[in-house]
Amino acid sequence: MNIVMLGAPGAGKGTVAKKLQEEYKIPHISTGDIFRENIKNGTELGLKAKSFMDKGELVPDEITINMLLDRIEKDDAKEGFILDGFPRTINQAEALKIKLNEKNTKVEYAILLDTKDEDIIKRLSGRRVCENCGKPYHIETLKPKTDGICDDCNNKLIQRKDDTIEVIKDRLNVYHKQTQPLVDYYQNEKVLHTIDGFQSLDAEIIEIKKILNK
Repeated sequence: MNIVMLGAPGAGKGTVAKKLQEEYKIPHISTGDIFRENIKNGTELGLKAKSFMDKGELVPDEITINMLLDRIEKDDAKEGFILDGFPRTINQAEALKIKLNEKNTKVEYAILLDTKDEDIIKRLSGRRVCENCGKPYHIETLKPKTDGICDDCNNKLIQRKDDTIEVIKDRLNVYHKQTQPLVDYYQNEKVLHTIDGFQSLDAEIIEIKKILNK
């Protein structure tokens, strides 16, 4: 079962993908996680990716494609995968299609979490994370017991650079310009399924499972 998650930054693709990973026992492959690992380790790839991510821009295809195609070759992805953050361009989608064709398979489901920009801005700009342990919070929907302090380790909560309103708007503009065409691409491939990206997580999972279990 090969699944691609689609949706704007902050639509909840990663959260949904993790739930689906637990349910279907196939890996959740996130470009964000792979990039962050490389950034943390100070690799050449990580430094290049960081220069784009800090500005809210997409990491260029040449940095992304081979890395992701290598990842889906690993043993844990033999029975399928859930891609989160890839593909983001038609070029990436075509590269993925060619690779899967070589293995006599294809993207079977493209799940679009449909959201409004104003809701995304409100959701992301309110996010805070612990500077020590990384535990997430939200100034409206997931408040800490003490304002600005992590419940678990008593360290300071911070706003990530890519969660400022200016960067969020830039990311959304990039999404609409470069990634939105993927909706049409997978519609033409007859694998697109659209669900409301601002319902509860449980409701989203129930809806997606109905699609996948047909």
